Amino acid sequence: MALSSVTSMGGSPGTAIGTRVEQQSVDTEQEMVMQASTRFGWWTVFVKEVRENLRDRRALGMALLYGPLFGPVLFAVMTAFIVGKQNEDAEKSLSIPVIGAEHAPNLIGFLRQQGVTIKAAPADPEGAIRAQDEDVIVRLTPAFGEAWRAGEPAKVDLLLDESRQTTRATLGRIRALLDAYSGQIAALRLQVRGIDPQLGRPLLIARHDLSTARSRGATLLAMLPYFLILCAFLGGMYLAIDATAGERERQSLEPLMTTPVAPGQIMTGKLAATFVFAAASVVTCIIAFAIGLKFVPTNDLGFDLDLSPLTALAVMALLMPIALLAAAVQTIIASFARSFREAQTYLQFLMIIPAIPSLMLVINPIKPLAWMLATPLLGQSLLINQLARGDAPGLAAFALCTAGTLLAALAASALAVRLYSSERLALAV
Repeated sequence: MALSSVTSMGGSPGTAIGTRVEQQSVDTEQEMVMQASTRFGWWTVFVKEVRENLRDRRALGMALLYGPLFGPVLFAVMTAFIVGKQNEDAEKSLSIPVIGAEHAPNLIGFLRQQGVTIKAAPADPEGAIRAQDEDVIVRLTPAFGEAWRAGEPAKVDLLLDESRQTTRATLGRIRALLDAYSGQIAALRLQVRGIDPQLGRPLLIARHDLSTARSRGATLLAMLPYFLILCAFLGGMYLAIDATAGERERQSLEPLMTTPVAPGQIMTGKLAATFVFAAASVVTCIIAFAIGLKFVPTNDLGFDLDLSPLTALAVMALLMPIALLAAAVQTIIASFARSFREAQTYLQFLMIIPAIPSLMLVINPIKPLAWMLATPLLGQSLLINQLARGDAPGLAAFALCTAGTLLAALAASALAVRLYSSERLALAV
């Protein structure tokens, strides 16, 4: 029957079989193309997201300009100012207002020999201190001369406001001069009485400073981990928001989920793009720090703020899991927002988290323990501080820190993929 119908239509049985085989071949080829597109759909989404965000000046500027360069520039300017101020305070001549200089002529003569300028005190000493006209004022009362002649301890009053940062340098220099004069007079008094001055010093304390210029410079780099980790969160923030809340606000999320590509593949591509932007932000920030620290004048103070290429590479390796964790967490938080602006508001509070470990270590430096190294953010902060000091944490510490953070990042990524596979994500309003 089928053969007669084919024959009646003017075709031969061989032609019909050939047509059917050709159609099956086309269907098979289309199925293979569809399987390939769904298998590598994440790559298509990844390329699309990267290309679109490279055209977005706001996302590109935040990932490669504002975020990565703000920290290094701010740090370099502040450090240069602090170092310059310290050099200025150490090199400038010391000028001390003295009340009652006539009661201690020998002390005044000693201070002048040390290059100190003695000037008259203001009429209202306390008012001058409060008004910040003077840092420290020395006051000598008539009782000073009486105690001095009697061989008793003579009282020297120092008027100052210790709450002011600028007072500490001046106070330290004055105290050092007064201690030197006191020691000199004590030795002379003992010699007059035929006593060896060394008997008054039963202990000879010798300090052996094991610190290096690199480790001393690490005190100025205490906030370096915060700036670097913050870049990981800033670099991919706009892309993470756009991948969920932005798509929902443009009403393009539901059509995207109806494509043959699995939702998990779509989310994988978006996460990969967000990670790339976050990682690029971290790398840019580290390079900016490595270059900027070379221009900070710290050699005169015995500090070394150099960030060597090997150290920079080690820091980059430590922060790559943080970049993935930041991308996944930001995507999860943004998925609960109904608009781009709402997601941006949520993620702004997330920026506080990177500061917590750095501030904790500045206030209370601690010795790294295993559980601390495995804790995300805290482990990176500890190891970056060690690298800044010039110490070698060891491969075990690196592995533990990387494994702990990477495990958390993969768990957060899996949760993000699961949220993206839910229909409620697209239908939420």
